[in-house]
Amino acid sequence: MRISARNQIKGTVLEVTKGATTSHVRVDIGGGQVMTSSITNEAVDDLGLKAGGKVVVVVKASDVMIAVD
Repeated sequence: MRISARNQIKGTVLEVTKGATTSHVRVDIGGGQVMTSSITNEAVDDLGLKAGGKVVVVVKASDVMIAVD
């Protein structure tokens, strides 16, 4: 796979929780860190995502914001 995004993190799928149209995919990226992605159910099925599967988390964001009260 070749992709222009540089923020690529290897991980293992912990769980896939399907909703009506969207799934939440929790990925263990090591060091006790977990990333969650919200993708369509169709994408989950097309990629064959399931717990224990090896994946690459690709982060492509134009803005990353942090706020406090």
